[in-house]
Amino acid sequence: MVETVKNVLRRNTPQKVHSKVSMNRLKILVTTVMRSKADFYMDYIQSFGANVQFVLYGHGTAPREIMTALGLADPERAVIISIIGEDHVPAVLECLEQKFKTIVNGKGIAYTIPMASVIGKSVFNFLSDNRSQVGRG
Repeated sequence: MVETVKNVLRRNTPQKVHSKVSMNRLKILVTTVMRSKADFYMDYIQSFGANVQFVLYGHGTAPREIMTALGLADPERAVIISIIGEDHVPAVLECLEQKFKTIVNGKGIAYTIPMASVIGKSVFNFLSDNRSQVGRG
């Protein structure tokens, strides 16, 4: 049975909220997929609260023999850079892994990098998709 995004988020989100302003740390989610699937994955990742995303288009450099052996026919790739709250990371990675396995030509790679700091409360609230706090303070 396929879980909905809300159920996965509910299962992987801490239940206690200590204050109005979330102290959720931010992560950079890097997702590499076939170029033809970039829009699909950007929309999908956005459903997990990614408020900012960038896409970089690239071309694979592996020799044709290796690409054929790995089942990679098309060298055109998209690298999606998303800013996402740390509390959403387990859910988004789990769901992406499921999509990579089940979507035709939807294979990809996803990993996160921690963000060390963000300057300004408004910038942090925007990046963390904390809309109720944007513009305050």
